[in-house]
Amino acid sequence: MHIHILGICGTFMGGIAALAKSSGHRVTGCDAAVYPPMSTQLEMFGIELIEGYDPAQIKLAPDLYVIGNVVSRGNPLMEAILDQNLPYVSGPQWLYENILKDKWVIAVAGTHGKTTTTSMLAWILEYGGLNPGFLIGGVAQNFGVSARLTDSPFFAIEADEYDTAFFDKRSKFVHYHPRTAVLNNLEYDHADIFPDLAAIETQFHHLVRTIPSGGLIVANACGESLRRVLERGCWSPVEWFGNDAGWHALLREEHTDILCGDKFEGALRWDLLGAHNRSNALAAIAAARHCGVPPETGIDALSKFMNVKRRMELRGIAGGVAVYDDFAHHPTAIATTLAGLREKAGSARIIAVLEPRSNTMKMGVMKDALAGSLIDADLVFCFDRDLGWDAKSALSSLGENADVKSDLEGLVEAIAGSAKPGDTILVMSNGSFGGIHQKLLAALG
Repeated sequence: MHIHILGICGTFMGGIAALAKSSGHRVTGCDAAVYPPMSTQLEMFGIELIEGYDPAQIKLAPDLYVIGNVVSRGNPLMEAILDQNLPYVSGPQWLYENILKDKWVIAVAGTHGKTTTTSMLAWILEYGGLNPGFLIGGVAQNFGVSARLTDSPFFAIEADEYDTAFFDKRSKFVHYHPRTAVLNNLEYDHADIFPDLAAIETQFHHLVRTIPSGGLIVANACGESLRRVLERGCWSPVEWFGNDAGWHALLREEHTDILCGDKFEGALRWDLLGAHNRSNALAAIAAARHCGVPPETGIDALSKFMNVKRRMELRGIAGGVAVYDDFAHHPTAIATTLAGLREKAGSARIIAVLEPRSNTMKMGVMKDALAGSLIDADLVFCFDRDLGWDAKSALSSLGENADVKSDLEGLVEAIAGSAKPGDTILVMSNGSFGGIHQKLLAALG
């Protein structure tokens, strides 16, 4: 079958493209913007990419169009598909019907940590000999790809609460029908589609309703929102993490003890930073145990885990200054990422560089929490292009430690001029940020 994917360069749709190609389908696709790492992965799989949504792509005559949620009414190619009554389906629906329906699906949901936790989980299953398939919203460095299809019954997937498509406003994850589900955390996000936290909790409960009684929910005990979700009704066993009664971690001087209740499961030695990654590890170890991987094997696997690209990824060192890249774009993620880096940096200076790029951030819903999320940084630089709110005012409580720029070259010049040997620069954005990482390294060098 020939499928043509609209919005193919998003991490999710790019992963679907890779899985479809591995299944033996002919795969082509289009998108408005093409950039690494997904463009590189698609080229590696030999998938033909077309820039833009020209309705002339109808001439490719695919058997089916798979529609990403970036596509809306008014998109010229989508309008041509509708006008000519051509067959189309959402990405999540195609994924379930063609890949997931016969698998033991392990789904990782939550506002934060989905990509990292899913990558940890997939690696533990691999290390435990289960040869899992997976679809992750980033390139898992232990595997070198974001998606893989195998003949294993196990499939790990990052389970996003964002809506499915313009014609299906349910969250993506209701299509996946997991046997094992991780509920990592739950906060308000995606202000462009959800009016409030209660609306997101409803979608999470829809996910809970799909988990069989013989399945398992692994849930974060630290969030009241997840407790509210499960209080609405739960038909599956629940294992909690983050409290002393369930799975928890104790930070030691040179390692982290992993415990389940009173039982010591093992000592984790790794290079990942922050309490949030320790929490992600607990969730992954617990979910993998449900699939048959002993906790001690999971702990050993994580000692060899390489974090996902764009999650505290060191992009280079120039002029004695280290430049890191991170995907953080929600105030909670910004705060936890900085707190983890502060654990490593000690008293050395941290320069935080932020691009508020997500729909929620552009709308200004989180602007009042932004300054507080940056308190672990010594200097803050914010890129304010195309924002619908005043970033300078939002960061005013940081005083002279915060600077706002609207042009990229000026931003790079200001950061490089402020940096000193021994500093760490942490760049945070959910986009390519105009290649700022290499620009900074060049300026610093």
